[in-house]
Formats: sequence, structure tokens, C-alpha cells
Amino acid sequence: MASSAKDAVVIGSGPNGLAAAILLARAGLQVTVHEASTQIGGGARSEALTLPGFVHDVCSAIHPMAVASPCFDEFPLAAHGLEWVHPDAPMAHPMDDGTVIVLDRSIDATARQLGPDGAAWTRLMDPLAAAWPKLRDDLLAPLRIPRHPLLMARFGLRGIRAARPLAQSLFRGARARALFAGLAAHSLLPLEARLSAAVGIMLGLTAHTVGWPFPRGGAQRLSDALAGYLKTLGGVIRTGSRITDLPTAALVFCEVTPRQFLALAGGRLPEGFRRALQRYRYGPGVFKLDYALSGPIPWRARECARAATVHLGGTLEEIAEWEAGYTGRPFLLLAQHTLFDPSRAPAGQHTAWTYCHVPNGAGGDYTEAIEDQIERFAPGFRRLILARHTLTPANLEQRNPNRVGGDLNGGAGDLAQFFLRPTRLLYRTPLRGVYLCSASTPPSGSIHGMCGYNAVQAALSDLRRGMV
Repeated sequence: MASSAKDAVVIGSGPNGLAAAILLARAGLQVTVHEASTQIGGGARSEALTLPGFVHDVCSAIHPMAVASPCFDEFPLAAHGLEWVHPDAPMAHPMDDGTVIVLDRSIDATARQLGPDGAAWTRLMDPLAAAWPKLRDDLLAPLRIPRHPLLMARFGLRGIRAARPLAQSLFRGARARALFAGLAAHSLLPLEARLSAAVGIMLGLTAHTVGWPFPRGGAQRLSDALAGYLKTLGGVIRTGSRITDLPTAALVFCEVTPRQFLALAGGRLPEGFRRALQRYRYGPGVFKLDYALSGPIPWRARECARAATVHLGGTLEEIAEWEAGYTGRPFLLLAQHTLFDPSRAPAGQHTAWTYCHVPNGAGGDYTEAIEDQIERFAPGFRRLILARHTLTPANLEQRNPNRVGGDLNGGAGDLAQFFLRPTRLLYRTPLRGVYLCSASTPPSGSIHGMCGYNAVQAALSDLRRGMV
């Protein structure tokens, strides 16, 4: 591949890769994005997985971090067809007694449902929510001296802790503990592991500040909007373009995990860096089901219909048991988009998107356990099923090699591998002009583009210093 001082190549068209490409194009570089699949989007894709007329999100489905992202804030995505759908409430968590805890945009409205723990919820969320615009920039940045150290200290003193003991120390009742446990379980960590609390706090804050919306028409619309904006800047996207060796260009950005980068770089990497990448650990996988339904999910607690996202796990103890060892009843993340976006299904019909965490690379069939858990809170659910589509950890990796063993997070996010991931160089590599920008770099997984954003900032700094 011919190169010039203004060439940049991005390998991968997920949100991080597209964000990096946009920022490089805005900096005046000639950008080409290579995508091995025939469809762009990475973790933000939609397909008709079940029946004609039903739109399902293949991976990510609800996007609080996208609307919280300082990166996406800079892009005119609405002008390229992106419309955010905000459900009436961000999330619902039903309980066995037929009641439900609704995570409301309002802190006060949420607190009122938690009885004597309402005041503790308010004390946890209110000061951080009030400072959200400052806090988010530090939380989504790479490891550095925070610009708001006192604010970060307030978040960090609790966020560094494990979710289960934090919830047990802050809250006395089962409802508040269950609410926090469901949020923290998004960490893909045992709730007894440090840093799991940070994810719980972060997701609670996004619910109270920016909401938990999703793109009208499917997650693909976010990727298409990013691609549309990139093309107006002169960027080129080549689909069906599998890169098997690092291309020659002034700058190369790899939206891949360490395993794929090792294959791309071949023998060009110093042995020490190669060993560091080989030591990189991947986290749990997921077992995912998508449904075409003849009607809306028949929740016992009708208030579940206020939210597009529903957590199904019962108590803190049940959720913690599943996340620690995958025994007991599975904790489910479920999305019911069509209650708020009827364009995703034929008239009067609906979709459901759900998954549970499983061991990395697990080969079992969790369908019955998942449907039993849905029936627990929505009796009659099975009678509505018109079709189902299954994605095992192996299926997810086959569709996208970055999903190693079904890991959606780009690698384990525990304390030993969160701040300095995938190595102490973060986005940089020992190869001149070659950078990593996948979810295997800070601030890790989710749809926010910040891995690409931060990688480009590192590269532009290197350019200014003559290091590229």
C-alpha cells in the first residue's frame, strides 16, 4: 500500500474505529477504514435475525455511554440520520412480590421507591450527578492526573470497592441492594470484586443525567451516522476488506484486541511487548437470545413497560451468585425496544433482546434457564414467541473476532487490568505510527468512541513532538 505523510489507516469500523477515523479526517489526514465484514458497525450493528420485518441489535442495544460521550458530542450525528429514543424510564427491576423498582431519570422519584434507603440513594447519586459534566470527562479519560481531583476522589473512594459489600454497607433493604447489584453486574465482574461498584455508580449516574436511550431503527443507525459524517470529511470505508498484515501508512489505528494485533504485527513486535500482549486476559462471555414476539412481554409488574431495559435477577444475593460462578438462576439484561420504537417490528408485534454472562467460551445451552427467568417475572412469555435466534460465545467470536470467547468488553476489567490496558503504553505500541484503539484500551468497553478519541489524541501529540 502506497503511503504519504498524510495517510491514515483504521482497521475496524466499530464505534471506536469510526470515531478515530473522523478525528483523523478532521485533522487533515486522508483516512481509509478497512472492515473485514460486509457490514460496518462492530458492536453497533442491527440485522433481521429472526423473521422478516424484525430488527434486532446483534450486540449492544442500549446506549447510555454514547449520549454521555464527549467524543460523540463533537459530531453532528443527528444531521446524518441518528435519532435517540428515550424511554419513559431508563430501567426497571422487578421483584418476586409483584412490585418493581424503576430507575427513574429523577433521583427523587427513584429514592421514593426505596423506602428507608431512599436517603442513602440520594446521598450516593445527587452530588455526583450535579457535577456530571466535569466528572464524565475524567472518568472517560486515560490514566492521568484528573482535572477535578476532589470530585474524582469522591467517586473513586466508593467506586474502587466491590459492589456487594458497598451495597450492604449503604443500604439496609432488599430493594436498593437489588437495584445496585443489577447495575454493578454490567461490569462482568463478580460483585465481590473491586471496581464492580464503579460500574454500578456510573450507570446510576447516567440514568439520572443523560438517560439510557437507543437509536431509532436499530443500533446500526449510530454506525451509519458516524460513517455518513466521515464520508463528508473525505474518509473512505472499504467493507469486505480483511487486513492480515499491518499496512504501510503514516498512522495506523487498530480497533482490535491484543490477540488480533499479535497476528497483524507478526514478528515486528519486540519480545517484551509481545509477551505482555500474550498475558492479556479476556473476561466472561455471553449467551444471547433475540426474539420475535406476537405481543408485548406480559410483565406481572406493569411498570416494567415504562423502561426499555429490564434487569431480571431478583435479589442482590441471587445476582451475586450468578456473576460469581454461574450457578443458580441467570441474571438477565433484557431490552424491549419496540414498546418505544415500533419501526423495529411489524404492526402489533414486538422484539426482545436478552443475554446472560457465562464463562468465556462456554459451550452450553442456556435457553431454558433464560426463558424460565423471564417467565418468573412475565408469566406467559413463551406463548408469545414466534421465533428465536441464539448467539453463543462461539457464534459471537465467529461474527466478530474481537469477541474472544464471547467477551463483549475487550478483555477482563478487573483491578489488575483496568487502568493500564492492554499494556502500560495504553494506545501506543513500539511500532512507529501504530496505535491501538479498541475496547482493550481505556476506558474499556461500551459504545462511546472514547478509545478511538483518546488514541487519536495520543497520536496527534506524537505528531506535534515529531515522534511519528
